[in-house]
Amino acid sequence: MMKIGVIGVGKWGVNHVRSLSEIPSCELVGIADVDPKKKDLAKQYDIAFYQNYSELLKQVDAVTVTTPTDTHYDVVTTCLQAGKHVLVEKPIAETSAQGKKLMALAAARQCVLSVGYLYRFNTAVQRTKELMSSLGRLEYITCRYVHSTKPPRKDSGVLLNLGVHVFDMLNYITGMVPRTVCVKQKHLLSSRFEDSAVVLLSYEECFATVELSCMHPLKARDMWVVGENETVFVDYFDQKIRRFPLKVTYEAVQRREPFDEPIVANEPLKAELAYFVEFISTTDGDVKQNRGQENPFTTRITELCMESAETGKEVKVA
Repeated sequence: MMKIGVIGVGKWGVNHVRSLSEIPSCELVGIADVDPKKKDLAKQYDIAFYQNYSELLKQVDAVTVTTPTDTHYDVVTTCLQAGKHVLVEKPIAETSAQGKKLMALAAARQCVLSVGYLYRFNTAVQRTKELMSSLGRLEYITCRYVHSTKPPRKDSGVLLNLGVHVFDMLNYITGMVPRTVCVKQKHLLSSRFEDSAVVLLSYEECFATVELSCMHPLKARDMWVVGENETVFVDYFDQKIRRFPLKVTYEAVQRREPFDEPIVANEPLKAELAYFVEFISTTDGDVKQNRGQENPFTTRITELCMESAETGKEVKVA
C-alpha cells in the first residue's frame, strides 16, 4: 500500500487530508506545514506532523503539494529529487519554464508528476468532452469562473488562480490550442494582482471567451458550447448539462426541445486523488497515460494572458 503525505494544509490542503484519509488503497502517513498549530489537524486524523517537510519525505512514497504557488517549484523539486511521486496543486509553478524543468526532473527520476486540474475528473466535464464530436463544427464557447464567496488569494490574481482551471478545461474538452490570446483586466484590490479579467482565445476555426472575477456576487462556474448542430450548457460546479438541439441556416431554423443529460455527480478532488494513488501503484512507467499530467500549454496560455493583460495587446501562442 502506498504511503502518502500532504505538504501544506491551508484552506485547500485540509480537503486533501480528508479525501486521502477516505481512500482505502493508500495510507495517509502525515502532514507538513510551517504553522505549528496544524499539529491539531494531525491529531484529528491520528497521523504524524512535521514542520519541516523534508522529514515527511523520509516516511512516504508520494506527496501532494498544496503550498502557495510561489513555493511550488522549490518544494516539488525537492520532492522529486528525493524520488517521491508528486501531485502538486495547479498551477504547476509560476512559469511554464519552471513547469518544463519539473517535468524533465520527474522523467529523469522516474517519478510520476501530476497537477491538480481537478475538472478533468469532474463527471460533467468528462461527459462534455465525449459530446464534442456530436456538436458539429464549433461556433464559439463562453465560460465563467466568478465568485466572491471568500477573500481573494494574496499570492496570485484571477488569471493564475481561476483562469488556469478554465484554460486547462478548454484544452481538455477541445483538444485544441488557441492561436492568440487577448485580455482585459481590472485592479481594484491590488496593483499587483488582477481581481477581474475577460479573456478572448482565438482558435483556427472558433473562439472562446472567459470571464474571471473574485468580485462577482454570484458563484458561477459554467460554459456554453455552441456548435453547428447542437449547443450545450455545462454547469461544472453543480455538474449539470443541458442540451439544445439547434441548427441554424439562412433557409430555416431546426430546433428540438432541450433536455438534461444524465450525469452522476462526483467529488472531483477525491476522484483525482484516488486516480493518482491508483496510477502510482500500478503504472508501468508510461507517463503519457497519466490523466493528471501537466499540459504545458495550460501554464503557457496563462502566462501569455498575463502578458496580454499588461501590454493591452493580442499575443500569439507559441
